Amino acid sequence: MIRGFKALTCALLTTLTLTSSLVLAAPTAETLAERLAVNGEPMPVESVSETPLENIYEVHLKSGETFYSDAEGSHFIVGDLFANGENGLVNLTQQARNAERAERLAQVPDDQLITFRGNEAPQATIQVFTDVTCPYCRKFHEEVPRLNEMGVEVQYLAFPRSGLGSEGARYLAQVWCAANPGEALSAAKRGENLKNAPDCDNPVIDQYHLGLELGVQGTPAIVLPDGRMVPGYVPAERLAGMLGIEE
Repeated sequence: MIRGFKALTCALLTTLTLTSSLVLAAPTAETLAERLAVNGEPMPVESVSETPLENIYEVHLKSGETFYSDAEGSHFIVGDLFANGENGLVNLTQQARNAERAERLAQVPDDQLITFRGNEAPQATIQVFTDVTCPYCRKFHEEVPRLNEMGVEVQYLAFPRSGLGSEGARYLAQVWCAANPGEALSAAKRGENLKNAPDCDNPVIDQYHLGLELGVQGTPAIVLPDGRMVPGYVPAERLAGMLGIEE
């Protein structure tokens, strides 16, 4: 009987040891982030998170790209992940992008934004990547007073659509370096020449790179409070409707 008890004990210990080893070896988002590599080169991973699919992880790169990986990092899936629920398809990848976009923009200091607000407390705030050489940016700027009247605060960020070496980038630097950036932005969008130098410590370069990371491809690029991005010109009334604001 003692011999049988010892055998049972050994079997249990062996089982527990194997189980513990499996638990310790179980992949996690953190370990996957460390082991992801292509051709032996580590990938520039920003974050790794779990998905509703077992052993499938969402990988977000520092470049702003997103893909999915198995737990070992041996197979990748490129594309959007959808949930098929009672209310139809839900783009989980886009939801994650929106949340990250809103979070990243919330981290931009207020003194690096050019803000237009009405006299009353705003009902909603939008961020807009803009370029003073862009015709549709100028058209959108004409809608800003109306947006302010309807309770929408507009926060501008710089995005020279032709790159950092462009004339637009120089104009934007002049705007942010002006004594009154809001007036300078409005003047530049009216086609007026600015006389101040673009040589101050300004956020144009950082905001341009931020825009690229968040998926901005052109201007104006309007970001709603939930992180959704609306590319191109949108009239004030339609934009207010998208924000759930009624006159």
